[in-house]
Amino acid sequence: MSSASTPGGSGPYAVQAPDPSAEQAHLALVAAVARRRNFAIISHPDAGKTTLTEKLLLYGGAIQQAGAVKAKGEQRKVTSDWMELEKQRGISITSTVLQFDYAGSTINLLDTPGHQDFSEDTYRTLAAADNAVMLEDAAKGLEPQTRKLFEVCRMRKIPIFTFINKMDRPGREPLELLDEIEQELGLACWPVNWPIGSGDRFRGVIDRRSREVILFQRAERGRQSEERILSVTEAASSELVEPELLATALEELELLDGAGADLDLELVHAGELSPVFFGSAMTNFGVRPFLDAFLELAQKPTARLSHDGVVDPLRPEFSGFVFKLQANMDPRHRDRVAFVRVCSGKFEKDMTVRHARSGRSIRLSRPQKLFGQEREVVEDAYPGDVIGLNNPGMFAIGDTLYTGTRVEFEGIPCFSPEIFAWLRNPNPSAFKSFRKGVNELREEGAVQVLYDTDASKRDPILAAVGQLQLEVVQYRLENEYGVKTRIEPMEFNVARWVCGGWPALEQVGRIFNCKTVRDPWDRPVLLFRNDWNLNQLSEDHPSLELSAVAPVVSGVEPIAL
Repeated sequence: MSSASTPGGSGPYAVQAPDPSAEQAHLALVAAVARRRNFAIISHPDAGKTTLTEKLLLYGGAIQQAGAVKAKGEQRKVTSDWMELEKQRGISITSTVLQFDYAGSTINLLDTPGHQDFSEDTYRTLAAADNAVMLEDAAKGLEPQTRKLFEVCRMRKIPIFTFINKMDRPGREPLELLDEIEQELGLACWPVNWPIGSGDRFRGVIDRRSREVILFQRAERGRQSEERILSVTEAASSELVEPELLATALEELELLDGAGADLDLELVHAGELSPVFFGSAMTNFGVRPFLDAFLELAQKPTARLSHDGVVDPLRPEFSGFVFKLQANMDPRHRDRVAFVRVCSGKFEKDMTVRHARSGRSIRLSRPQKLFGQEREVVEDAYPGDVIGLNNPGMFAIGDTLYTGTRVEFEGIPCFSPEIFAWLRNPNPSAFKSFRKGVNELREEGAVQVLYDTDASKRDPILAAVGQLQLEVVQYRLENEYGVKTRIEPMEFNVARWVCGGWPALEQVGRIFNCKTVRDPWDRPVLLFRNDWNLNQLSEDHPSLELSAVAPVVSGVEPIAL
């Protein structure tokens, strides 16, 4: 009798049988990742980004009626603009996460501020996105903020889907808009659909792949538009579209087909080819065709770069990183929420994770599914999802959470501010509330905070990308923390971090035409009145290395006010 054992036996040559529960968990993870799509919308202000967001939620069944950015009377406000100041001004000030299911997929939509004064919040949100939708006004074409955000997407190699909006208004020729994108951004375009008419004669689109004609009819405000899908022959023989409009669209499609380019998904996912769609978010024209094609063409949750290499989303252990903090989403409870992008494995309610920066173990007992300001307890989440965690002051932007083998993702840098001002607290009795408000708004990245090197000067220096950031800080300090403040502008508009820290600065000795301050991690920052002063210092002290981007900090707690 041989001593060899059958698989799963106990003999010396026994083969370990696969763990059925582990195999089952792996298959569930594969299926969950396959059905997820995650994207951010980027655009210039007033291109219609928040309106498009609402209409995507409408078609996804997440809301029953789409709102308007500037609602009148009984018209419903938008879901994504939840902050009171956003509602008053009709602009997006802070990023929002909206998760909903559509056509068998789970979609995580990251709505970002369009206003350039809040571009740093957008940069951070793009760190959590797998795809980006670039929204463009059909009349204005490419605009400065769109160009700026496109460069961030290119830097991160994020696939870009282009939605040319406001086709129901007078605008530029579609071929001219495509040429501008290709010439100015160096981004090849592949129209997935093509418009039939424009302005008040915008009738619908032709799907370039199926050659189906999709005609739209206006619907009641806030409701889905009515669509009719016809063949080209049926559309031509019907009275629903003017023959000359259909003929012009077909001729232009022939020109595009003659160019010979194919829709190459590898190029799309590499961020080198942009699928293009035409429509009108305000009237719902073209929203559903865009959403259907996006789910088919978009990139699934991808691997993320850590300090120890690439982390695959199918890694069985959980990992994720904090890309945003938000205070007082629920003013009744004065809460603080950390937005965590799940990168690998399965997240489960009540699981215990490791906090990479501090090394501590944390039990996550009340994770939340986010939908604008609304939240509900979530039982589990998968790569591509965004969850909200209660933040008792432990989390910082860029922090990594993980189980199993240690993982730490690359941090999210701070960008150089251009506006500086003293933040004065005229009421000493309100100092505790003032300090709490400043520290919490700094933690969430609403504004950068610097401090004078003279310890006797306790008032913080606000450092912002745009003036509106300062106004928002003042507004929130008063409305959320009960503290009235005064802003005193400073005469600087350029900041640079000293790469070698205080020792490098001491080696140089005395320097002129700049002010030395410190950031919350006690690193020296030089403030200059203009680029001329900065260049002069660089010429006088070529060995002094300066950076426009704040170095990422790991393992060090920031200094509070």
